[in-house]
Amino acid sequence: MEPFLSLSDADKQSLVSALLDLSTSPYRDYPAFRDEIAELAASPRIPDSLARACESIRTARTNGGACDYLLRNCPLDPVIPVFDQDDPVADKYRQKTTFVGEGFLALFAKLTETPLLAYSTRNNGDFFHDVYAQNRYTKTQTQKTDGELYFHNDRTAHPVRADYLALLGMRADPRNLVYTGYVDGRNILEYLSQEQQAVLREPLYCTPYDEYSRDSNQLHVQSKPHTILEEAQCFRYYDTRTKPMPNAPMEARDAVIALKDAIVRADKVRVRIGEGDLFSFPNQAGLHNRDIVELGDPAQAKLRWLLKTYSFRSDAYMRRFDDAFSTGVDGFVYDEVESAYAA
Repeated sequence: MEPFLSLSDADKQSLVSALLDLSTSPYRDYPAFRDEIAELAASPRIPDSLARACESIRTARTNGGACDYLLRNCPLDPVIPVFDQDDPVADKYRQKTTFVGEGFLALFAKLTETPLLAYSTRNNGDFFHDVYAQNRYTKTQTQKTDGELYFHNDRTAHPVRADYLALLGMRADPRNLVYTGYVDGRNILEYLSQEQQAVLREPLYCTPYDEYSRDSNQLHVQSKPHTILEEAQCFRYYDTRTKPMPNAPMEARDAVIALKDAIVRADKVRVRIGEGDLFSFPNQAGLHNRDIVELGDPAQAKLRWLLKTYSFRSDAYMRRFDDAFSTGVDGFVYDEVESAYAA
């Protein structure tokens, strides 16, 4: 996939300097951090190339155009720490004292007008997440795994789900061939009949929560019955996990088999996210995965680190979930009220 924008070294360094001036930790006071980013976004310190690119992305997405974008040579922190893999999130809090990566992701969200999303029971309520191997989740289907991930949406089982994901490469050894795949929902629909699509639009399916979610919240075990296909081309599906309900008709099983075939046949993009690469793509209007093709250095592969954000498609769309933001922080989902949005 060709990059939509590759920042010049001068623009990159200018952003590093601006983001190093941030005075607030997003892990201690996210609202204050968000306000600092808003001030920066409105200042002349933002390079014209980035402002124009983000405006083009926002416009294209609003008008139904391309939705997945790759930006290269993005600003990163001067020091990229290695975290303890028994509890990498806690170690991040101890070691990380600059927030250039987090600031750039927040700036990208602000400039594209896609407000960030967080969950009270996910990574301690942080708005910034680590795709980073944690020992207890090896070979699982979670963001903390060191293995492959099947085609899916993030937080498939949760009733409040991100419209977009952004992944920023913080550390990625070039000797390891690890790819993020993305398939647009429109491409999947080309291989599904109208009858199959109609069945997938019925609430005949359920998805278990992943291991990391269940460890964070004991109430997160199984989703309520849900549809797989929503809106024009949005999917709520995790391959090998999303299944028909026990009492669903045979047509529900056949439709899932057809969906599996369609995912294999549909055109896809594959991105090898390197250090300083930002890959942003829809979470619901498509599916994504992780392919491990070859590991030249398996030990370094376990230290691969992508910083991730969830975001809504717009501020207006976020307002549909205002009741979930019971703490008063926009975008912060307090999980105890999640039943209000059951499918």
